[in-house]
Amino acid sequence: MSATNTPADACVVPAVTDAAACALPGVTPAVAGRTWVGPNQQERFALLRRAKSVAIVGASNNPARASFFVATYLLSSTAYDVYLVNPRETEILGQPVYASLADLPVVPDVVDVFRRHDDLPGVAQEAIDVGAKALWLQLGSWNEEAAARAEEAGLSVVMDRCIKIEHARFHGGLHLAGFDTGVISSRRQLLSR
Repeated sequence: MSATNTPADACVVPAVTDAAACALPGVTPAVAGRTWVGPNQQERFALLRRAKSVAIVGASNNPARASFFVATYLLSSTAYDVYLVNPRETEILGQPVYASLADLPVVPDVVDVFRRHDDLPGVAQEAIDVGAKALWLQLGSWNEEAAARAEEAGLSVVMDRCIKIEHARFHGGLHLAGFDTGVISSRRQLLSR
């Protein structure tokens, strides 16, 4: 199926080996070993609308890293107060970087995590300890122990989704021409004349 005749909510990514990363909005991917069910599309939209601040744990100064791209987007295209967390950095994108969530000057609404799988339960505990409202594990991150720990403490949890993609999709920013096609693709779409 080509990108021009796909359903609006389809994900067109050539050579995708993990279909779970390309799931339809609002549908939790059926992947072996995954039992946790995340918030649906409306719940994710509501979470992003309620949030005023986002802390990016694992922020990187490397432009090739997803956390750098997400930080750039959140700082330039949203009204969120964005806080960057990385004990090895002091400044990224002209913003101060904090060593830990406990060092932030505010309690973040959303803790967006770019860390290794084994670090996720610890980051979930840090988010709980500082009083965050939501734990967001980026695309490719899935840790049911971290999710259970955060949910038991009353946090909303989103896993295996990119906060930038979700925000852009909900706010019409997924297409070069400025409208939301619902298609996530690494290929540039040709505009018909």
